[in-house]
Amino acid sequence: MRIVIAEDAAMLRDGLRMLLTARGHDVVAAVGDGEALRAAVAEHEPDVAVVDVRMPPSHTDEGLRAAIRIRRDHPDVGVLVFSQYVETRYAAQLLAEGAHGVGYLLKERVADVADFLAALDRIADGETVLDPEVVTQIMGASRRVETLATLSSRERDVLALMAEGRSNSAIASALFLSYGSVEKHVSQIFAKLGLPPSDHDHRRVLAVLRHLQA
Repeated sequence: MRIVIAEDAAMLRDGLRMLLTARGHDVVAAVGDGEALRAAVAEHEPDVAVVDVRMPPSHTDEGLRAAIRIRRDHPDVGVLVFSQYVETRYAAQLLAEGAHGVGYLLKERVADVADFLAALDRIADGETVLDPEVVTQIMGASRRVETLATLSSRERDVLALMAEGRSNSAIASALFLSYGSVEKHVSQIFAKLGLPPSDHDHRRVLAVLRHLQA
């Protein structure tokens, strides 16, 4: 896998580079600010960019805003936001740019290197990987829309787990439900959110985006 790293902390940047290289990945660039990140992605067209949120010059949200630009300009490049911080406004916007091949993980909550590497693989394969705490904070910062208010408590539980990228089987296990019950809840969620079957739109992604942007 070809990877670009954007991290302003030099020791962490070098540590990530060494870790990924040791695991057989090709780190084509490791940079320390948003402008350098965008330039590196344009030059190398990596499979995934690993991006911190707060980078120079203001150390606020440059990395996340650069990630949004990358999603617009290079939609085939996966983006993993890897940070200590959740910037809810731009996180929702990042997902709105297209929820395939995108992830947002919190550094202090990644306890196992294998989980981090697995997340990279999933993002490179076009999946969505979200830390549950990221989902919770985005939800907390968002106001409820009328359509979401029609969901039952159980349907909201199912939708929250969908937002974490879980399959129906994983949701069934987490909520101690049968697979068939989860399928029924998912169908009800689609119906209540006005998401009919379509050959062109991924209803699961659209439902999650409604949930996060509410």
